[in-house]
Amino acid sequence: MTKNAQRLSQLISTFGPGAMIDLPTRSVVVGGLEQWDMKGGAFKTLPEPRLTQRLEQILKEQGRLDPAASLTLRTPPTSVDLRDGVPRGVSAPVFPTWFICEQVETNTLGTSTIRRRRLVRWQDLDSKGRRRFQYDDGRKSDVTPIRFVCACDKGHLQDIDWRWVVHGSGACHEPMWVEEKGTSADPADTSVVCGCGSRLSLQDTFQPGRLGKCRGERPWLLDRDPEGCGDNLKLLTRTATNTYFPQVQTVISLPTEEDELSQLVDELTGDLASVQTVQDIAQAKKFNPKVSASLGPYPDHDIFDRLQRIREGAKTDATRSPKLSEFDTFASGRSEIGANHPTAKLFAQTLPRDAWADPAAGIDLSGIKNLIAVHRLREVSCLYGFTRFEAAPTGADGDIEDIQLSVRGAPISRDADWLPAIEQFGEGIFIHFDATAITAWLRKELTAIRNQKLLAGYGHWQKRFAGKAPSYPGTAYVLLHSISHALMAEIALDCGYPASSLKERVYALSSTRGGGDVDRCGILVYTASAGAQGSLGGLVAMAPRFAYILKSALERLRICSNDPVCADHEPDDRSGDRATHGAACHGCLLIAETSCEMKNLFLDRDLLLQTMAGNTSAFFDF
Repeated sequence: MTKNAQRLSQLISTFGPGAMIDLPTRSVVVGGLEQWDMKGGAFKTLPEPRLTQRLEQILKEQGRLDPAASLTLRTPPTSVDLRDGVPRGVSAPVFPTWFICEQVETNTLGTSTIRRRRLVRWQDLDSKGRRRFQYDDGRKSDVTPIRFVCACDKGHLQDIDWRWVVHGSGACHEPMWVEEKGTSADPADTSVVCGCGSRLSLQDTFQPGRLGKCRGERPWLLDRDPEGCGDNLKLLTRTATNTYFPQVQTVISLPTEEDELSQLVDELTGDLASVQTVQDIAQAKKFNPKVSASLGPYPDHDIFDRLQRIREGAKTDATRSPKLSEFDTFASGRSEIGANHPTAKLFAQTLPRDAWADPAAGIDLSGIKNLIAVHRLREVSCLYGFTRFEAAPTGADGDIEDIQLSVRGAPISRDADWLPAIEQFGEGIFIHFDATAITAWLRKELTAIRNQKLLAGYGHWQKRFAGKAPSYPGTAYVLLHSISHALMAEIALDCGYPASSLKERVYALSSTRGGGDVDRCGILVYTASAGAQGSLGGLVAMAPRFAYILKSALERLRICSNDPVCADHEPDDRSGDRATHGAACHGCLLIAETSCEMKNLFLDRDLLLQTMAGNTSAFFDF
């Protein structure tokens, strides 16, 4: 069995179950959760009740989780610190099972050179290693997986039945070849031909229905969808970016605001996941050394009482947006938030105003209430599904939105009662904006005019959705989102962190369910990495120079290298493809999509400061 390594973070993002991976000699599809070797302590249970309860509620509503199941979060399997020394891993079936021989035959047709390579199946390869094909004359050739597969809008994936597609039936058994001409790899220059004379141009495979109907195959689960399918198949290039879009939910862990026992129980909720009665506490102390060491001196009924409170609190939070609880914690105004010890989930300090709002910086910071230095935070991210062809947008409130895409989310397991997740530790800064100041700015005449243009652009953009589109996040969100991107770009230059290692969470929230004026406004810029040590304090160290960093970030946006085209762009321009943007492009506000919570949507530097377009609805004055 060949073993290839992937990072834990890749298994819940880019290369999760259902994703295709290129290996040196073949391509594979990452197996579903049933094919993850989780025996012998190869995984760790991640306690995060807020995330668990929210996902459990939503997945049950969508029919993707058994109503009687109790969901848990687990890390992907690792081979670190296993007593038996047997490596653990994730099975990945070979996919696709059609291969092209690397040995090339060339022919000349007029002025064109045609390259011809044999097309073979997995079972045609040599039985030792399945890496080479032997021709009838004894010649041997290495093989590579074919570039093309097919999928449907429900996420099902299967090999293209090349014999059926070329002939209209599977009756012919003559050798098949892939012919290419030119150097562009254009589908019009690539054909699949059969020894009987039948031929198919890859350009023809883009025609609706040309590849046939979907059979509901799920090679990552080693089965077929029990509900069947029948949708038209679409051509998919294995290495294309639209083959796999992970559906990931992320939360920032919050501290338990009670006594020492509550904090200890909160840290051990993963070890106490199976506890249902007071008697179970005694068993946990007896058989779990970690529980015994931490909770041994405390009465069992007190421990169970604290555990029940934590679980009930998570159920209450499950009905709220994840960001609401996070904002209320960061913006509480307390001088210290959380606890300052190595195992704490969160430790932050609300800084005195004179520690960060230096008047000498020459920028009006009256719209910012507080700056919070987040010395330690814990981020938990969980993979719960994926889509193909089209990514599901994230709601501005960080919740899983009920969005009707033209594609459907696919499952990562048949009936598992757990989901893969990772925890990362890091640091950051939280900027608490004055919601009253933002509301007053939104009511200005010029801001209202810009708001109408952004709404018109959103109206054009939402037409791409087959049913219900993502809700408009609001102009307050666009403002804060643009500030966040400006700060991340400046912080990367100032404190030394690579720009791609920084992340954001933007809070533009309303207490009124379904809308209303925003009354919670803030930005969390942070970095997080695997391992309990977290990061090195570079972000927190910037806090005393925050005013200068913010001013420098804004000054850098005054002129973009793509001006005047960028500055003059209007989001309501029907001829453009940037309907969710105002003055924003890769020269100014767009950053790495892995750092942005909204995939680089809803940005406009015209809301921040006056650009060469002459807009005067800027929030900042300097």
